[in-house]
Amino acid sequence: MINSVQKYFKKNTEAAPLAVFRIFFGFMMFCSILRFWLNGWIEEQYIKPKFFFSYYGFEYIKPLGNYTYLLFFICAIAALLIMLGYKYKTAAITFFFSFTYIELMDKSYYLNHYYFVSLVAFILIFLPANAYFSLDAKQNKKIAYQKTPNWTIDAIKLLLGIVYFYAGLAKLNSDWLFRASPLCIWLPVQNNLPLVGFLMSKTWFHFAMSWAGAIYDLTVPFLLLNKRTRTIAFVTVVVFHVFTRILFSIGMFPYIMIVSTIIFFNPKVHHKILNSIAVIFSISKGYFDQGKTLVTTQKLTLTRKFLILFFMLQIIIPFRYLLYPGELFWTEEGYRFSWRVMLTEKAGYAEFKIIDEETKKQVYIDNSDYLTTLQEKQMSFQSDFILEFAHFLGDTYKKKGMKNPKVYVDSYVTLNGRLSTQFINPKVDLYQQKESFKHKNWIIPFNHEIKIKGL
Repeated sequence: MINSVQKYFKKNTEAAPLAVFRIFFGFMMFCSILRFWLNGWIEEQYIKPKFFFSYYGFEYIKPLGNYTYLLFFICAIAALLIMLGYKYKTAAITFFFSFTYIELMDKSYYLNHYYFVSLVAFILIFLPANAYFSLDAKQNKKIAYQKTPNWTIDAIKLLLGIVYFYAGLAKLNSDWLFRASPLCIWLPVQNNLPLVGFLMSKTWFHFAMSWAGAIYDLTVPFLLLNKRTRTIAFVTVVVFHVFTRILFSIGMFPYIMIVSTIIFFNPKVHHKILNSIAVIFSISKGYFDQGKTLVTTQKLTLTRKFLILFFMLQIIIPFRYLLYPGELFWTEEGYRFSWRVMLTEKAGYAEFKIIDEETKKQVYIDNSDYLTTLQEKQMSFQSDFILEFAHFLGDTYKKKGMKNPKVYVDSYVTLNGRLSTQFINPKVDLYQQKESFKHKNWIIPFNHEIKIKGL
């Protein structure tokens, strides 16, 4: 076993797949940020709102006012430099920190694919993705290599495999498999689609899509790794992500996943892609084909050990929900950062009441006075949002002169089409509760059971 591992780490391969991934990733990120800017979402999400929901431990990360535009500009330029492979290390570090800062500014906009981008950006810092077909390699022959250790490319494959496989495991629950929920709620809305619209209201189609989605996520990484099934698997990837893009508003994520999975193909495919790029932009690809191999140095060995630790954490983190009692989909304790993609349809109602302990005066809050429509929606069914907003309200009324405010919430949530039920204990003063990684015992237990077979 040890010998096999040692032999693996000594193997080398063409660096072309890493170069193609770098180019496509940088290009997709640049387009994503440009799209975000042009749609006016910077102002809508990070300039206009009066309040921002923070991640626990990152409360100090907030939008920067009008300087938020500068942050997005820096992030876009860094993405462009990653694509070109120019000043690559600096660009990768800059992109990781700027993009992750953007992601952390308001957790109302949490998406799995933002988390995926941050993870990719992080590991790219440590990979020699500029060793081939890059401006850095052209300007400095000392860092120009045609071949690189296998693991530098397999690290990307492993991350993609984790994303898909864990998303598949998360679908092995009774709601997804035996109630076709939440697809049975979402799909009928799409009955006006051409050609396939008539299927959207069919119960059998809801179940077919649910089961197909689970099977796809669980198997596609292994099918992409197998040479015999790789092409059909990639076609499936394209069809799956294009179809989901048509059905749901999930931004650039489908395209990011499509171009990312190209890394599973053998180097010949990537050389053809680079040849095409070279022709279009009049680049001499032959300059980079010098046959040099990147030798594993002590620095690269340390990088390898660090990435092993990184991946161990990625494998463990999705299981942290086991540390909490109660129904995961209800409490959402340990839900984020675990590749649980589109598993729930939740809606909530949360009315906050502030009581002055001295005068017994009661004040009912209009949430829209402080929150955007999307923020209020996200807050209404997520306990950590409710707690943070309660503290904000308590602090606000203290500043207004209320010496001892108590904050209560009347909260109801519906999960995957079930009847709305009370979510938060209305007798608990949330202003006295502190955020932590501990279980929030003021969440009222779920009345039903969603049996989770996998994650």
